[in-house]
Amino acid sequence: MIHVLAIITAKPGMRDQILTHFRANVPAVRAEDGCIEYGAAVDAEPAMLAQWGPDTFVVIEKWESREALKAHAAAPHMVAYGAKTKEMIAERVIHVMSPT
Repeated sequence: MIHVLAIITAKPGMRDQILTHFRANVPAVRAEDGCIEYGAAVDAEPAMLAQWGPDTFVVIEKWESREALKAHAAAPHMVAYGAKTKEMIAERVIHVMSPT
């Protein structure tokens, strides 16, 4: 299994627009072969510890294999999502991890 944490920071004030596109894409991603989990999360309120802030969200993913993750990245709906949101994103950091 492969775990992915993608930390997405939107340009100021654009997080909700990106999340609208993200939510529209979720059913297609969850239908992909090898997708175990795929969803977005934002800071919980009230804050208990450090926060990412109002422009950042985290995508939490689990995939059956590295091959499934590679296919996901190349899927037409992901390419379209990337094109729609590219200009709204300030920074994107993706962590690909293996469970211990």
